[in-house]
Formats: sequence, C-alpha cells, structure tokens
Amino acid sequence: MKLEVGHIFINDIQFASESKIENGVLYVDEEAVKAIVLEDEKIKGVKFDIAKPGESVRITPVKDVIEPRVKVEGRGGVFPGVIAKVDTVGSGKTYALKGMAVVTAGKIVGFQEGIIDMSGPGAEYTPFSKLNNLVVVCEPVEGIKQHEYEKAVRLAGFRVAVYLGELARELTPDETKTYETYGIMEGKEKFPNLPRVAYVQMLQSQGLLHDTYVYGVDAKRTLSTIMNPTEVMDGAIVSGNCVSACDKNPTYVHENNPVVHDLFEEHGKTINFVCQILTNENVYLADKMRSSDWTAKMCRLLDLDAVIVSQEGFGNPDTDLIMNCKKIEAEGVKTVIITDEYAGRDGKSQSLADADPAADAVVTGGNANQVIVLPKMDKVIGTEDFVTIIAGGNEHSHREDGTIEVEIQAITGATNETGFGYLSAR
Repeated sequence: MKLEVGHIFINDIQFASESKIENGVLYVDEEAVKAIVLEDEKIKGVKFDIAKPGESVRITPVKDVIEPRVKVEGRGGVFPGVIAKVDTVGSGKTYALKGMAVVTAGKIVGFQEGIIDMSGPGAEYTPFSKLNNLVVVCEPVEGIKQHEYEKAVRLAGFRVAVYLGELARELTPDETKTYETYGIMEGKEKFPNLPRVAYVQMLQSQGLLHDTYVYGVDAKRTLSTIMNPTEVMDGAIVSGNCVSACDKNPTYVHENNPVVHDLFEEHGKTINFVCQILTNENVYLADKMRSSDWTAKMCRLLDLDAVIVSQEGFGNPDTDLIMNCKKIEAEGVKTVIITDEYAGRDGKSQSLADADPAADAVVTGGNANQVIVLPKMDKVIGTEDFVTIIAGGNEHSHREDGTIEVEIQAITGATNETGFGYLSAR
C-alpha cells in the first residue's frame, strides 16, 4: 500500500470574510465554521479564537487536537467511519495542513482534560504550543449527558478540520512524502536480510469517556487486529477519550504518530516495517488476557523479529502493557515498550503499576507527577475554572498571585507515550 502525503505549510491564521489558503496564511470565515459546529443541536453556542506560538495565551480545558487533512486521490476520505463513509484508506494521495491545528475546548466533560500554554515554561512541555491553533470553544445545551457532550464536541472538531482541509484540495503541496509497505510475502522477498519489525499500538478503551475509535468503531469492542500503518495518516484512528492530558493521544498524534514515521524512516534500510497491530486496553482481567493473547499470537504468525509497543494512559493499562510485553517476548519476538511514569512528586515511587523481567527495554516519556508553576497569562481561551479539579491539579492550584501550580499531568502531551513530546530519560 502506497500513500503520498502532501504538506501545505500554514504560517499564520486570520479571520476573514472568505475561507482560503494563500501564501501560507489560512483565512477562516468565522460564520462558515460556526454554522458547521451548530449543525449539532446538542451544542448551544460556539466561539472561535486563534492562538499563536509565543503569545501570552492559555487554552483550557483542551479536549482534542486535530490536524486538517483532505483525501485528493485514492479510496475513501479522511476520518472514515466517523465523517467519511466506511472505506479502507491509506493509499493514493492526501494533503495535510502543517503547522496548525484545530483545538476543541469549552466547559469540562471529564476531569482529565488539559492545558496548552502558548508561551512560558508550560509551553516547553507541549508540542501543540508550536502550532497556530484555531480554537473551537463549545457551549453545550442544558442538561446534556457527559458522553453526549463529548461526542458532540468531538464530531464538531472533525467537521471543522475537514472543512479546512478541503481548502487545500486544489493547491500544490510545499513538499510531498511517500510511504509504502508491502504484502507479507512480497516484503519478505524484497528485504530478505532485514529484521521484520511491527508496531503494536495499545489504544485507550476503558470506557466512561476513555474511548478510541477505529474506522468509527469503539476499540473496546474489537479484538487485536492488523492495519497498514498508512491508514492512520488518513484518520482511521481518532481520539474520543478524556484520560490524563499528559499521556492521552489526541487525534493529531494518531495522524502524525512518531513511531510510525520513525519506522518508515528505517523501512527498507535497517528494518522491514511489516505492519501495525492494534490492541485495546480494557478494564477486566479476562479482556486483558484475551487481547494480549491475540497480540502475541499475531506477532508469531507474522514471523516478526521485534516489535515496539506503545501504551496510552497509566495505572490499569500498565497491566495490559506488561502482559503484551511478556507474552510477545515468550514467542521469541524482542520488544521495546514506550510508557511514561507516575513516580510521585519526589520521583521515588514505583513508576508503573506492574512490572516483569521481560520488560528490559523501556523508553519513558517522563514523570507525570513533576510539579510546574504556570505564569498568569494575558489571555485565557476557554476557562481556568476547572484547573483545581483536572488530573494534576488540586484545590490549591490557583495561587493568590494568579499563577497556577499543577503536575505536568495537566499539560496536554507532556509525557506522551508515542514519544510525541520532549521528555525522556537517560
């Protein structure tokens, strides 16, 4: 399967009377995107704002971050099963608006939503501070259920992202990158001497606002399965979860998964990147055993030499991570796991809720319990009303001088477990 991804670089966003892209500037017709959001009767009102790198601006509580894309050639459309019809994506040609994102915010859904600071010390922990962000602040109708509100805002963000992506359909990309994988036997014949490597991605699927969707299907209702890694670049996996902001995978991360991209960089050179294996993170032991059994079985059936396993979330999913690791290793397949840590504010607590000697190659995204003081910002998009109850905050987070003291757990993307961030350890 072969996919060409054309990059359209966006250096600025401005509101205008007409939506278009010219000379690296994204012009947004505010009334047009407002109409798109208000298509959902569960959203009572919406406000739009723009946040640029280096500004004294805070966005909170953040729900999702999405990169606008458009399918210009090949099967299906972006976000299949969610916005586009269900069709296998990952081939043909797709354009992406690079350097910007759609960020959804508004009244809190669950307590595990986060903060994006566009400047100051907090900005150094989130990759999204480096983007030009169109922020969609939604106000739900009265009496709406939490899960209905989450879905309404999630879909509104995707609709806005698709609308903006369409503006690039007739443009010429600033650069194009090509990604290609092969069938199992074809790849073995093409790269007979290269180690066969796959990526095992664990998807947050514990339910109760802890959901991820694959082609529109809730991941907790799936069995471990195989996917071509180019499919994620067309939005085949999207976020619908409110797990701790530091280590959740917003949709932007799925679209730009660094494990996928790094493996493609070595594909045909030092490794044969065989496929991506998706597995879920359920709550009950029987479900964990079933999913990890299936994952290990597929690794053996594919005759893999090694895998990279990434986690999403912490605590309960640590068990899934270690189960996957030790069962895959038992099949003779080497594993490297990517996680983050909750080692306490002093760094002296047990980092993971589970462990095993088989987990002897570990990459960490940092300690989510690390404390940071965020300065008072000139502008807040959304509201700071909830920083005392989001994961990483406490009743004393709001300080008298206007600063905010939180664990970096509250910062969107701070300890991301695909490596889409800035922290690790040596």
